[in-house]
Amino acid sequence: MGTVGTGTAPGRGLTWSLRGRGPDDVPVPADEGPPGGLPARQATGRGVRVCVVDSGVELDHPLVGPVESSWVVVKDPESGAVTVEPTGTGDTCGHGTACAGIIRRTAPDCEIHSVRVLGERFSGTGEVLMAGLRWAVEQRFDVVNLSLSTTRTRFAPELHGLADRAYFGRTVIVASAHNTPVESFPWRFASVISVGSHQEDDELHLYNPEPPVEFFGPGQNVSVPWLGGRTIRTTGNSFATPYVAGLCARVLSGHPRMTAFQLKNALYLSAANVHADPRPSTAAGDTRDDSEN
Repeated sequence: MGTVGTGTAPGRGLTWSLRGRGPDDVPVPADEGPPGGLPARQATGRGVRVCVVDSGVELDHPLVGPVESSWVVVKDPESGAVTVEPTGTGDTCGHGTACAGIIRRTAPDCEIHSVRVLGERFSGTGEVLMAGLRWAVEQRFDVVNLSLSTTRTRFAPELHGLADRAYFGRTVIVASAHNTPVESFPWRFASVISVGSHQEDDELHLYNPEPPVEFFGPGQNVSVPWLGGRTIRTTGNSFATPYVAGLCARVLSGHPRMTAFQLKNALYLSAANVHADPRPSTAAGDTRDDSEN
């Protein structure tokens, strides 16, 4: 049974119940979003801050363009303290540059920021990943692209709480599913937008009717920017994820007051395999049978 009364979480301002107040006391300026979930052509990501939590971003790659800020998670070998510091070192292995380039291609006018949590050969730890993602959420970026995950279950509870914090704070985490059928996080959480890859040539996204992976984006044999100003072709859920992150940036640039769950709905409505057909009337006296024949 719920406790009678009104309360707020310490320092958070979350209201558990309303007593003595009505709708006029809690007005919410809303944005219903684009018709059918599709971003308008003129919506290019302008004004939207996207953070790539990855291996860093090559700062002068022509297919990435300007990087507004670049940071790195550093762990002190003696004290074990973990900090997030400005850096000019760019990318350690190419993965983050590829993701940033896909975001730029999809939402050309968005702001791109980088937090490096991976080292050479895609190496990293759950602790460093946690620190980088936590910092990105604290900075209240509009979209966080996370094309990586951890299989260490000991990080799952804290990641879950962090994902929820982002969700309620209007920071959308777009997270890549693992490339193999293993349990990993945070893409498994419903508070993030989880992405796998499809094999279609067209740049479109699909909704998965059998989650936990919610959406599929183009991520097989895609051309991406790489280290040294080069491009390569590569495959993986990592590269479908920034496409969806870019779509989120485009939607938000035209409808900045949309919430995380509204964005999910926009992606659902605009998915190439979702067809909103008219349904029979349910007016008084009418009947409808939704069972399969």
